[in-house]
Amino acid sequence: MAPFTAVKRAQPPAAQEGPGFALWQLGFRPFYLLASAFAALSVGLWAMQFAGWLPGAYLQGPLWHAHEMLFGFALAVIVGFLFTAGRNWSGQPTPVGPPLAALAALWVAGRVLVLTPFAWTAAVVNAAFPLACAVALAIPLVTARNRRNYFFIGLLLVLSGAAFAFHLSALGVIQTPTWIGIQLALDVLLFIMAVMGGRVIPMFTNNGISGANATRHPLIEKVALGSLIALPISDAMGLPSLVVAAIAVPAALVHLVRWLLWRPWKTLNNTLVLVLHLAYAWIPVHLALRVLALHGWVSPSLATHALTVGAAGGLIIGMMVRTARGHTARILRADQVDTACFVLVLLAALVRIFVPLVAPSQTLAAVLVSGAFWTLGFGLYAVRYWAVLTRPRLDGKPG
Repeated sequence: MAPFTAVKRAQPPAAQEGPGFALWQLGFRPFYLLASAFAALSVGLWAMQFAGWLPGAYLQGPLWHAHEMLFGFALAVIVGFLFTAGRNWSGQPTPVGPPLAALAALWVAGRVLVLTPFAWTAAVVNAAFPLACAVALAIPLVTARNRRNYFFIGLLLVLSGAAFAFHLSALGVIQTPTWIGIQLALDVLLFIMAVMGGRVIPMFTNNGISGANATRHPLIEKVALGSLIALPISDAMGLPSLVVAAIAVPAALVHLVRWLLWRPWKTLNNTLVLVLHLAYAWIPVHLALRVLALHGWVSPSLATHALTVGAAGGLIIGMMVRTARGHTARILRADQVDTACFVLVLLAALVRIFVPLVAPSQTLAAVLVSGAFWTLGFGLYAVRYWAVLTRPRLDGKPG
């Protein structure tokens, strides 16, 4: 650091937020705002319902809570990210303006309809949202022949089918267990996180930290992603638990090795990168807990929440901060509010998984405390980034 000097150097004028309402200028804006506000509200209400503090039920049970976290919260963030990244990948426009607002309204309708008696309408709307987003993403990617990312279109279609299957099972139209749609969505979420984590975490590490030398080994990459393709296939086929464990054990080990190759210990002084590393570390934890759950040694809920609260929650809050800053021309450095969001979501994961693991009798307390941390973390993001997401870029560029 340069020594202190009394001589003041001329500084360029700070960029100022321009006038206008920019919420519909790019996909990350409405969907990050909606997702963060919904995450805070929905989990807070579910925790109170779980404790019996609500006079009536907010959701019809744990599977519906999972439905809302996957097809509501997580899917909104995925769509916001894909619409934003898709424009960069293809050089073609993704939905903005009225089409983007219509998709956001479709998402909101899905969140409202699951609370009403209109079960068939809820089924159609919740399946239609990822389907419509798949079409909207396909147009720029196919136009640009961006084949490398076509699989994201397929994953959105799979999520549409999973959502519809969940609703049809709940309606009694099909006889498959309702949880199958949830498990398929969890597998897709895990695969998306592994793909995007592998693309961005080592890149952000090397870009943000001199000499980090985060590396990607071709064989490790293939095995890591291949194992996560095998898992949903085994789930869909209903293979025995020993077969699933035979996939999950090496998957956990290879994802741990993958993470270590990214040199997470080099990121301690860069909060914006560190949060992504800490989140990804939950993936091998999730896979290990899933194996233990298959043998009845721990509750399956712990494996699920290691994936959803730990990995997804951490990666989502980290990427929402980074994307919002980067795509609005702000400095890529976490401030105190950002760091508070990261810490709160991390604490939510630690409490939700490890307290019931070591003291099962304290599960209710863990759900309440974890829910409070989660609600505060995402609620703080929604409040902090309202002005960022609704106002134009600092540099005056579109987006």
